[in-house]
Amino acid sequence: MVVDVQTGRVLAHEDAFLKWYPASLTKLMTAYLTFNALKSGKLRLDSPVTMSKRAAAEPASKTYFKPGSKLTVDSALKILLVKSANDIAVAIAETVGGSHDQFVAMMNSQAKALGMTSTRFINPHGLPGKGQYTTARDLALLALRIKQDFPEYQSYFSLEGIDVGSKQYPNFNTLIGRFDGADGMKTGFICAAGFNQVSSATRNGRTVISVVLGSDSLAGRADDSANLLQQGLTTNPNSGVPFSALAPYGDTSKVNDVSAEICNPKAAKIRSENRDDAGRTVMHSPYIHEMTRPPVYSYAGLIPGSEPVSAGKGDKRLARVPIPQPRPTF
Repeated sequence: MVVDVQTGRVLAHEDAFLKWYPASLTKLMTAYLTFNALKSGKLRLDSPVTMSKRAAAEPASKTYFKPGSKLTVDSALKILLVKSANDIAVAIAETVGGSHDQFVAMMNSQAKALGMTSTRFINPHGLPGKGQYTTARDLALLALRIKQDFPEYQSYFSLEGIDVGSKQYPNFNTLIGRFDGADGMKTGFICAAGFNQVSSATRNGRTVISVVLGSDSLAGRADDSANLLQQGLTTNPNSGVPFSALAPYGDTSKVNDVSAEICNPKAAKIRSENRDDAGRTVMHSPYIHEMTRPPVYSYAGLIPGSEPVSAGKGDKRLARVPIPQPRPTF
């Protein structure tokens, strides 16, 4: 889908009501509720977020911060939206909602209030599980409302990277700094969903949002997103249909699952071959260009002195070897 933020009109769409696993696009709702807590005064950007045992036990992608470690809401949001850390998502959920389950109830209540009619969440990070689904239409609506309701927090989506103190992480959204006007928002991947991306871009005071679900690779979702954003930015903003007038169509019953197409040896081989000699992902959209400078990394580390120190020799923190992240090329 492509939506014009100012007019609220849908400029293009395909399978907009097909149910899909949201993967880490779920974290857009986690961010929405956190922004709401900040705006209401329940939390401040310097409020502490504590890593609980439950949060620390979440599968990767994660920070591996120890239980009891503390970081600010500001740092937690940066890590959530740039690194897409699942442990941080749960820690935020417990901070905002009081508990994981209460936060999930808040997510579903907020989705209903926003008019996300075909969305249900079961966790704050999007790891796969029965009963979690959304649609391109609902994700576009959520992104639109984030833009409209929380303009003061939009900079979290446009970060080029974060520095957690021990390591720097570039944003998984490879359009930032490489597509003219790109300013957010979130990527996601699980086998059942494929490679997903919600993106936004602003040029000459005009902002559009795109949603891509089920792409076959990191490069594919970036290419598709760039092409859709370009289409939206060069289309008459008053064309298409009002968002509220887009009626459901197609198969709206089952949740689509692309695991067989995405997570098989042949598909993995094709993705591995779509890299240059330096191992960088090759993107093909004519609207994506090389980044002309190193990314700017925003600090998002722990509150000084808050991380529990391991007893005895051989602190495991020193043994962490980060997994290399593929860099895009063109």
